[in-house]
Amino acid sequence: MGKTILIVDDDPAQRRLLQAAVERNGFLTRAAENGQQAVAAVDTHADIDAVLLDLIMPGMSGQEALKEIRMRRGDLPCIVLTASGGIDTVVQAMQAGACDFFVKPASPERILVSIRNALEMSNLKTEVGRMKKRATGQLSFDDMVANAAVMGPVVRMGRRAAASNIPVLITGESGVGKEVLARCIQGASERAGRPFVTVNCGAIPENLVESILFGHTKGSFTGATDNHAGKFVEANGGTLFLDEVGELPLDMQVKLLRVLQEGEVDPVGSKRPVKVDVRIVSATNKDLAKLVADGRFREDLYYRLNVFPIEAPPLRDRREDIPTLVTRFVARFNAEEGRTVRGASDATMNMLMSFDWPGNVRQLENSVFRAVILCDGDTLQPEDFPQISGLKPLMAANDALPIDVPVPANDHHVTASHMAFSAVVEAAAAIDGAPQPVAVFDGEGHLRQLEQIERDLIELAIDHYAGHMSEVARRLGIGRSTLYRKLREYGLEERAAAEG
Repeated sequence: MGKTILIVDDDPAQRRLLQAAVERNGFLTRAAENGQQAVAAVDTHADIDAVLLDLIMPGMSGQEALKEIRMRRGDLPCIVLTASGGIDTVVQAMQAGACDFFVKPASPERILVSIRNALEMSNLKTEVGRMKKRATGQLSFDDMVANAAVMGPVVRMGRRAAASNIPVLITGESGVGKEVLARCIQGASERAGRPFVTVNCGAIPENLVESILFGHTKGSFTGATDNHAGKFVEANGGTLFLDEVGELPLDMQVKLLRVLQEGEVDPVGSKRPVKVDVRIVSATNKDLAKLVADGRFREDLYYRLNVFPIEAPPLRDRREDIPTLVTRFVARFNAEEGRTVRGASDATMNMLMSFDWPGNVRQLENSVFRAVILCDGDTLQPEDFPQISGLKPLMAANDALPIDVPVPANDHHVTASHMAFSAVVEAAAAIDGAPQPVAVFDGEGHLRQLEQIERDLIELAIDHYAGHMSEVARRLGIGRSTLYRKLREYGLEERAAAEG
């Protein structure tokens, strides 16, 4: 969904010009005739992402409106416009919180640059603030991407869990964001700002589980050269997140049950127990009830942990959240890596929305990270996601023609991933008005070899551009020498000569 810009100007003609310039570049707009309407719009519409604010208006001036807007939404970027105000007026506006200014009339290019810079800076500040909240244990449900309908019950259950100290068990596939949900539960609870300690129960060597969880005293075993508090003591007063709790050994499950019942831990080698005040949130991607039936998980511990279950849905069931997640990840990786990627192109977003994401949010996050590093332009392109498309980019032209990929009927192997793959290979031409497809799948629904697809694509390009090899090479995004080498490799020299 496009960003929404509030345009505030008392001149109807100027307001229409600004709206046209902004909307032409893919943004949505709202309009206000004066400062009072602008403040009311900010109060009413939470979807406003930036404000273009005229300084000289009757009634409430732009300066006054700016102060009111900043009081209500200090994170909202405001760009001030002036036709006659002097430098002192502009300086006052910048000191009041405006992020940029320009003198009317301004070129559409100047307006676009100002808006984009303001939005990028706003995204960066928001992401840095969110990272700080995560580090200090104050992440809240407002910071969680949960716009999909299926996430509504999850958030409601999480908020209710946060209102008490009840043990919570979060279930769901690997990578769905169980830890983020656990952090939001803490951030919305009375324990916000206190320690949030994560333990991956499946990653601890079996002989060290007791020491890591409950601590040990100096000399209690070979190599114990110092006292070690343990994760329960580290989390005292806060929350202990037991990830993959189903991986705990049976003997440690007994000790964990005692901690939950008595509120105290017995460090290895200690003569007396240590009292702890810890909120337990556990998570698993396994069926604990089945593990109980198989004798691999204690039934009494299962009932102790599974007091308040919350199931986190997989990403394929909440595709509406993908655009927001991509925007969040791009902002974070821009900040961490010093990049300036503005977002994803429409073709890229369609591809990401169509993919099944078996690794869920974690896979999307890592894919965006790689794409941000690979990206050479302002926006992420399909070729920046080779691990999803399954193909290396065959062309660099931005105006590649759409592909028509035949999908075998009644084949259970053909999934949304195949559709996403097809969308990436934009490589067919229209000859005499009829699409000429480059087949990506064979008759059995399996991917053809890359060399076969590349040969068909080159042959199609030769036909479509009537043997003009310079144009063929340009459209395919390769050099002429590379093109001629491939012609020899694929036996297409005669075809090229005949067309030429």
